[in-house]
Amino acid sequence: MAPTDDIKLSKLTARMEFLEDKVMTGIEAVKENQERMCDDISKIKEAVYNPDEGLYARLRAVEDARRTSSKFIWLLLTVTCGALAAAWASTLS
Repeated sequence: MAPTDDIKLSKLTARMEFLEDKVMTGIEAVKENQERMCDDISKIKEAVYNPDEGLYARLRAVEDARRTSSKFIWLLLTVTCGALAAAWASTLS
């Protein structure tokens, strides 16, 4: 081989090593980001589905409170209407 071929080959080898290092660095960065995202997703899943303190548990508590307050409002409305009807009936007699 000619000396120029050796120089070209060494430059090509150096370039390939550089590209290989760059690709491997990119792969490592993707791997680290993927692991971090996996941890974040696990935390989100725990926050949503935790049976005692998760989002669904809090939503269920809010729905129960809303049902209870709705029943109480209907009770107050019924008592008020009954009192008004009794007062009106007593004024007619």
